[in-house]
Amino acid sequence: MAPLPPLLSPHDPAPVSERNAGGASPFLLIADHAGQAVPASLAKLGLAQAELDRHIGWDIGIAGTTTRLSDALDAHAVLQAYSRLVIDCNRPLHAPGSIVATSDGTPVAGNAGLDAAQRTRRVEEIFVPYHARIAAALDARQRAGRPTILIAMHSFTPSMAGHDRPWHAGVLYQHDPAFAHALLDVLRREGDLVVGDNQPYSVSDATDYAIPVHAEARGLPHVELEIRQDLIADAAGQQAWAERLARLFLSLQDRFTAAR
Repeated sequence: MAPLPPLLSPHDPAPVSERNAGGASPFLLIADHAGQAVPASLAKLGLAQAELDRHIGWDIGIAGTTTRLSDALDAHAVLQAYSRLVIDCNRPLHAPGSIVATSDGTPVAGNAGLDAAQRTRRVEEIFVPYHARIAAALDARQRAGRPTILIAMHSFTPSMAGHDRPWHAGVLYQHDPAFAHALLDVLRREGDLVVGDNQPYSVSDATDYAIPVHAEARGLPHVELEIRQDLIADAAGQQAWAERLARLFLSLQDRFTAAR
């Protein structure tokens, strides 16, 4: 059987974008679901653009929030360009959520009946370059003796499966809660926020890739941060959250870098 042609054409966006790659901050920001692009060869996965614009297609508002936060902190940010419906870059490759057949009730026709070669193209051309760039950035920081606090930036839909979600934000973690609990404390002290402790999700080896691989395996302070999408759906909300998070992250910075 002849090999499949490349998934990405020269006209498709690169799988990874970066902001402030030379930034001096100890914070490294990553955004696994920042983009909603679909390779032209996949014909929008058989979906209307309105479906790709929903929360199933990407983390609404997180790209703008992350780039604004990157600028505020002078922090390196690494963002993934393709829709999570093409391949989810925060799912282990063996996980059912890696390439979904249905998302929040929407069938994804372009993901039906994929063979191993079709799945491998998505892994090699989208998943691998994104995570390789994060790993390379972390390796370079380690060689330079630079402390790193890894922040995985995400957003969540205000309502899921018929249930409204009361949280404005959530801090997620698994084996090492130290930075997440510190961030939870300062977020709650703001006085105007309902903040979830491992809500609306939690991190696990079975369902998450970025935190277990890039943070826990390296022993880095970290958090997976979730922000409710209606709060960052426009530029004003993204800027407000970037400013708030920059202030709070800076208040925690010395505590988590002094001994490293």
